[in-house]
Amino acid sequence: MRTNPLFAGRKLFRRFGASERGATAIIVALMMTTIVGMVGFVIDVGHVMYVQRQLQAATDSAALAGAHDINCCTTGGSAVTLANSYSASVGSRNAIGGGVTATMLSGYPQLKCLTSTGVSCTGSDNANAIVVKQQAVVPMWFAQILGLHNMTITAQSTAGVTGGPPKSLDIELVLDTTASMNTTDSNCSIKNATRLQCAEAGAQQLLSSLSTTADQVGIMTFPGVTNSTQAAKDYDCSSGSPTITSYKSSPDYTVLALANNFKSSPTASSLDASANVVRAVGGGGTNCNAGLSAVGGYGTYYADAMTTAQSNLTTTGRSGVQKVIILLSDGDANATSSNMPTGKASNQCHEAVTAAQSAAAAGTWVYTIAYGASTSSTGSCSTDTTHIAACSALQQMASNAQFFYSDNSGGTGGCNSAAQSASELVSIFKNIGSSFGSPRLLPDNTT
Repeated sequence: MRTNPLFAGRKLFRRFGASERGATAIIVALMMTTIVGMVGFVIDVGHVMYVQRQLQAATDSAALAGAHDINCCTTGGSAVTLANSYSASVGSRNAIGGGVTATMLSGYPQLKCLTSTGVSCTGSDNANAIVVKQQAVVPMWFAQILGLHNMTITAQSTAGVTGGPPKSLDIELVLDTTASMNTTDSNCSIKNATRLQCAEAGAQQLLSSLSTTADQVGIMTFPGVTNSTQAAKDYDCSSGSPTITSYKSSPDYTVLALANNFKSSPTASSLDASANVVRAVGGGGTNCNAGLSAVGGYGTYYADAMTTAQSNLTTTGRSGVQKVIILLSDGDANATSSNMPTGKASNQCHEAVTAAQSAAAAGTWVYTIAYGASTSSTGSCSTDTTHIAACSALQQMASNAQFFYSDNSGGTGGCNSAAQSASELVSIFKNIGSSFGSPRLLPDNTT
């Protein structure tokens, strides 16, 4: 019997309509598109968030770096330059890369004088803080199918030159007082100052940055004097110079032991002119003739002075307090053998490197200031059988690159610090003092 064609067609239509396989395929296809889109969106958002963290970290780093150099130098602008060098832009130290284009926003880095922090703005930059603001264009991957090709993000950071309670320090300041320190320093910010006078002005800047409740400072010189009575002539307001002695005669390198009386009170804004440590660095006022003397006559040798400085810090310094040695010299150790202790006439620069590295190994921060140091390994450090330049010796003595400074006044001009831009002596001391109170990030709405 033949089947009615119309009946067969209706039956087939009902069977097709009852099947869910085709509908499921369509639903799955639609869901997969949605899922893939969501996954792509999550990946794009995750990438943007990752770049945002990178940009913020780079912005924080740039602000902190810039804050470190605020008012550091004779002329302003170093802080802005340094902040830019630590930015996220291509070629800078915190460049993001990966197809991300980062730029510093117009008008930034921006120097600020914040009134609420209580930190002085006095200096070449007339500022105590810096604001850095950057932006980055982040390419999108999956969102491009929706017409969103990139996303622009921004980051801002404010940093002050210092903040928080200072770290307690015991500091031995070791100054070269050989005869060369009597020559004029035309690079000094103090007009017509000798090299020694410029060093004293720098030391006053250092003292001004310290806290009488946290810090102690001792003064040492080389060549040394015959005894403590002679040392007193450097700070007792007399007109006489101390009697120095050769390096082989057990000299007294210590002018003043560690003391914290450089200000009359913790809140004083100026140095105490009656304090011996202030008088020793020429801060005794117009009625006081005190100040270090550059007598000279025995050549330059500073290894034993460094060893004595570390010994002073160990024996008379406070327990649990960070120890610091700051050495200022042209670095050209050249004392004749007739003035030297037995066994120390040769390799005088290397002896100093060893002494400094021993101090650093004990935890002391060793800062060195190359003052007109030669870069010639044959024209300086003449007693060393393994050639070394005075500049290189001082570099090696510093605990790290950040602790090495250089003022080329009167030198060859080639002894430069790769890590520090300050190159005038008073600015160098001011920079060191500022570095003890580390810059800190501040809320962006700080006024």
